Formats: sequence, C-alpha cells, structure tokens
Amino acid sequence: MKAKTAQQKKSESLSRRKGRVRSRISGTMERPRLVVNKSNRYTVAAVVDDVKGITLISLSTVKVKAGKYEDNFKKVADARALGQKIADIVKEKKITKVVFDRGGNRYTGRVRAVAEGAREQGLEF
Repeated sequence: MKAKTAQQKKSESLSRRKGRVRSRISGTMERPRLVVNKSNRYTVAAVVDDVKGITLISLSTVKVKAGKYEDNFKKVADARALGQKIADIVKEKKITKVVFDRGGNRYTGRVRAVAEGAREQGLEF
C-alpha cells in the first residue's frame, strides 16, 4: 500500500469535516444555505437551495474586490466585500434569512469576514 502524502491527508480531513457540517444543515427556498469555499487565491460564496438542488447565486473574489485594504489583509478585505455583495443580491430576491455553511473550514479569517460582511448588510443567520 502506498503512503499518503501530506496534501492527500489534508484533503481527506477537509472532506470529512465538510461531511459532518453538511449532515447537520440544509437549505430551503425560504432559508437557503450560504456556503463558503476558499482556495489559496480566491474565496467563493454561493447561496444554495438544497431541496430543489439549485444554486441561486454564486460570487467570487475574482469579480468582487474591496476598495481599500488594511495592512496586509487583502484577501480578508475582499472576502468581507464578497459577503456584503452577496447579501445585497440575496436581499433583492426577498430573502432575509440564510443558513451559514463554513464548508469544513474554521470560522476565522476569510470565512468569518464573509459572514460578518453579510451580517453588516442585514442578512440573518
């Protein structure tokens, strides 16, 4: 049997954590799921209706950029702007409450910034 690399172990751990989180939460049309995914370069947020199995909205920091940055936290500032933008779009669709899915990641840094940005714009979760 071949030994697993550090990256394979890390990927499997994330997958297990993501599965645990997803087993507890689900989105409906009245209260969809706001899911956050992150890579080394970008942060992606999507609003999903799990009952119908459709993605209502999806945005990325590729398109959404913050105006000014504090210190060296460019990705965190972009993530906050992403949360604010997605909250604005969701509110236009008459949705005020969502379920937050951190996607197996810790609630810190960019994941927290997306959540705080969405809350600043009036989204409830």
